[in-house]
Amino acid sequence: MIKCVADVRKGLLAVDAELHADLESMLLENGSEQENLWGFNLYPEETGDDFIEFDSLINIRSWQGNRSRDVENPEVREQIKSIVSKFVE
Repeated sequence: MIKCVADVRKGLLAVDAELHADLESMLLENGSEQENLWGFNLYPEETGDDFIEFDSLINIRSWQGNRSRDVENPEVREQIKSIVSKFVE
């Protein structure tokens, strides 16, 4: 499993840290905004729907309507998939 955080506004992807929060901090320090950052995991040995898992503690934000570790908004999920497809084959 590889931990990742995507900036869905800037189309950026931070990859491979011990915690999603570490990647989130790095992106915030470099100008990303909290509401655009979403954590997820990649499973390189898997394919299809099992390749991406939209699960991270940084995704819990009731102020933005996301009340679980999951990325609940289907549009945001599609944005993340699009960003991943640009950088990962």
